[in-house]
Amino acid sequence: MEILATLTTSRSAPHIKYFVGQGKADEIAQVVKDLGATVVLVNHELSPSQTRNLQALCECRVVDRTGLILDIFAQRARSHEGKLQVELAQLKHLATRLVRRLGNQDQQKGGAVGLRGPGETQLETDRRLIKVRIQQLQNRLEKVNKQRSQNRKTRQKADIPTVSLVGYTNAGKSTLFNAITNAGVYAADQLFATLDPTLRRMQIQDVGTTILADTVGFIRFLPHDLVSAFKSTLQETTEASLLLHVIDAADDRKNENIDAVNQVLDEIGALGIPTLLVYNKVDKLDGVVPHIERNGDGKPVAVYLSAQANQGIDLLYEAIRECLRNELVCEKVLLPATAGQIYTQFHLQRCIKNESFNQFGDRLVEVEVDLVQWNKWLKQFPELTEYVEFAIWEED
Repeated sequence: MEILATLTTSRSAPHIKYFVGQGKADEIAQVVKDLGATVVLVNHELSPSQTRNLQALCECRVVDRTGLILDIFAQRARSHEGKLQVELAQLKHLATRLVRRLGNQDQQKGGAVGLRGPGETQLETDRRLIKVRIQQLQNRLEKVNKQRSQNRKTRQKADIPTVSLVGYTNAGKSTLFNAITNAGVYAADQLFATLDPTLRRMQIQDVGTTILADTVGFIRFLPHDLVSAFKSTLQETTEASLLLHVIDAADDRKNENIDAVNQVLDEIGALGIPTLLVYNKVDKLDGVVPHIERNGDGKPVAVYLSAQANQGIDLLYEAIRECLRNELVCEKVLLPATAGQIYTQFHLQRCIKNESFNQFGDRLVEVEVDLVQWNKWLKQFPELTEYVEFAIWEED
């Protein structure tokens, strides 16, 4: 699509007929005629009557902000779930824009046998069919939601934390997701490149197995129908242990984008979740290098990095670890040669501080690990308690 012209206006209140004033509406219609435009995009939400009036005046298609976002979503949806969610949002939007047709086309002839008068109007038929389809889509998505909910409960029982990426659209969430997990998730310099949530496991030192979730990008005045339709997707955000709020550090409007994201988080009930700000694309800024920003207590509040240039990813790991880890425990464990599986777990968690061998070839290991992870190991390997006692005897 080529943008032929951009017109702006300022009003204290929307015009009831055209949203813009009569003079500006006439100007838009003249520009459409002079340039041969086929579509008028309005960066605001129009009422159904305002849309129809502008279309009649301009003699071309008029698409408001919500309609444009829905069109983009429809193009981006790849998975079956994503397509269902987009269709649901589109139908909810369309249901408010059905109008009575002119002339005799408005009525079906004949009606039902034994009833007086004509059958239901075409408008009523359209509304009924849309209502039925919306119910079908909601039922299908509810099944998906139940499955996602069950998966989340399983992770929660296993004490596996979830870290969810959020941010304004095109902030670089999917690029960062790929840099962290090598997942190969589709990433592009375009709005809403990611619609479908993608989950991957990653290992965080002192924390253990962690789920990283990439979700749909936010935008100012995100249509309510979209928030409702993407409920199952957004729940990966609302039930996360930590949010990574990805921000395009090179965007002049980044502060406005941050506010827009926070508004959506508030709407879905996720504003109170612990959040780490991630300023992405710092390679486009002069004098800014990857680093961790901390508050007065020394806790990380922001990470500056470049996902595209793969700079500062290690700092993000460090900040996530500090945000997620609970009380640390330090233990010494004497592992016999038969305890290779336990040693492998220590190695995967990168929690080994020191290790040595005694005269019998047993491995004396000193570990520092998150208390939750340690308790999981005690349940998984009951013999671990005995190996701790062996280490105490060894030192005595």
